Parts: sequence; C-alpha cells; structure tokens
Amino acid sequence: MTQINEQTTDSPLLKVIRERRSIKANYTDDPVAESLIMNILDDAVWAPNHGLREPWRFIFVSSEEKENFIGKLVQTFPKEMQENRRQYFNQPAAFLIIVIPEDPRHKQREEDFGAVSCLIQNIQLLAWEKKLGVVWKTNPHIVDPKVRSLLGVKPGEKIIGFLHLGFFQEESIPQGRTRTNPREKLTRFQDI
Repeated sequence: MTQINEQTTDSPLLKVIRERRSIKANYTDDPVAESLIMNILDDAVWAPNHGLREPWRFIFVSSEEKENFIGKLVQTFPKEMQENRRQYFNQPAAFLIIVIPEDPRHKQREEDFGAVSCLIQNIQLLAWEKKLGVVWKTNPHIVDPKVRSLLGVKPGEKIIGFLHLGFFQEESIPQGRTRTNPREKLTRFQDI
C-alpha cells in the first residue's frame, strides 16, 4: 500500500480542499451570473449518488431577482424579525436553494442525503476556485410551509439548504481552524 505523506501540499485538489472556507459575510457587490452557477453545476452533479438517482433540483435566485425574493421571503417571518432577516439575506449576492426528494424508504433517504452533501461539497470547491464564496445554511426557515410555498417545493420534497453566494476578496477570507487528527478517531476492528 502506498504511504501518503501528510505534509504533501503540491496537489491542486488537496490545496483547494484545505484552503476552502465558508464565506458568510463581506461579499463584494459583484453580481453572480446564472451562467457561472450553471458551469459549476455542470461539474458538481458528478457527485457520487446511488443508482444515479440524482436526487436534487435547484432554485437559483439571481442578483437581479434578489431584492424581489427577499421582499417576499421576509414576509414569512414574524413582523418583529423582518428587518433583521432583510439585513441578513441582503448580505449574499445570490442564492442557490437545493431541494431533494423525501423518499419514504429510510435507506434511499439516507443515500440521497449523502449524495446531495457530496454535491454541495463539489459546488463549494468549484466555486472557491472562481473566488465565489459559498456557505451552506440550514436555518429553520427551510422547513417553514410558507417558505416552501414561496419556492414551489412540493409535498414529498425537502429543502436541504440555502447556499449563500457572493464573490469575496482575499483579505476577507476567515482563518482556517485545525482539524482533529483522524488517527484519534480511528478504531480498528480487532480493537473493538
């Protein structure tokens, strides 16, 4: 078996995996073009997914439609939260909302969630290469019936998250945090 040197950083893939950050704020004013998102999705859909079910669909809120969308979205919140939510949703330049089927079969539902998680990681890595910041948000509004209705989410579907999108400048990239060495979380079968 080939031993991988854990200090090797010359792989472009390793570099983007380790350098990617979730960008939650300080986006530039540059609009996010649908053509860019489609280019990213063209490659992101190569995520592994059991039986090639491709358990996802996308709702894109462009920079041009963002104000209209936010105006309708904040109406789903209680009055006392609406201004706060308007400011929060105004930060990104665009949104990509990902919807998956809620398969009634447990195994398939778990496989679909795993597949869409891989898809989102692909989106984040591909976007990072283009200096497009992404953060995957799973705030409570993703299960709100009013938000589901606003977005045309059908019975038997689930919003898996809002991806907040926006270009970033190098100086606004958050510092990376160390990860636990996987050796600390590894158990060998014979050790059980």
